[in-house]
Amino acid sequence: MARDLPKLELRLATNEQDLLGAQRLRYQVFIEELGGDGALVDHENRFETDAFDPYYDHLILVDPTRSALNLDHVVGVYRFLRSENLPENGRFYCEDEYDLTALKASGRKLLELGRSCLHVDFRGGTAMYQIWNGLAEYVLQHEIEILFGVASFHGTDLNALREPLSYLYHSHLAPEDLRVRVVNDAYQSMNIIPPDALDRKNAMAQTPALIKAYLRLGGFVGDGAFVDHDFNTTDICLVMDTERMNQKRRHIYTEVRNT
Repeated sequence: MARDLPKLELRLATNEQDLLGAQRLRYQVFIEELGGDGALVDHENRFETDAFDPYYDHLILVDPTRSALNLDHVVGVYRFLRSENLPENGRFYCEDEYDLTALKASGRKLLELGRSCLHVDFRGGTAMYQIWNGLAEYVLQHEIEILFGVASFHGTDLNALREPLSYLYHSHLAPEDLRVRVVNDAYQSMNIIPPDALDRKNAMAQTPALIKAYLRLGGFVGDGAFVDHDFNTTDICLVMDTERMNQKRRHIYTEVRNT
């Protein structure tokens, strides 16, 4: 059962224990629960890590009744990378999957989102809204113009995901100036079922809550799905233009903060 939010603290990770706590939570969710893996996953110590972690801000939800020494104090995490903080190679994490030329050539302030997860005890309540409030504040503070990041369906069977993928393609494909595309050698078309044959209700029922939330805020999806066998997921890329979002829904960030 979800815990009472007043007991929780939302902040950016400030020390090694915070980062390790976030990586421990990611291991519990992405590796132990969802069956993922990766080259830098530390199975012995139960940390899900990658080479990008040092460059990211990690927004963490902390339960102060849990021990930071035991690294179980972090019960929610979302990591952010601003375009001005890119690694020396000039690449975002998701560029292994998506061609971001359209976004990077825009000259606008970009924010990549990723590794969002909650401890199992805090799902089904309002903990995710608290993290979204933190994201909204972060976007405002840093004057972010475009948000993007990979979101995942569990599993790698495209046929099993044909309805939600097709619905996203036909109903929420990004406009050309924001349309990122899966890198050529990994491209999997999302245009599997024609629009007149889609069961929209069933498609939405199969779509993860995080993806649906961004679509409600006016988000789009890139062109193509990426099958990530290491993490046992099928990925799409979500893209949001804050200018378009504000045109579609006035005071959108205020609404998120007050949810």
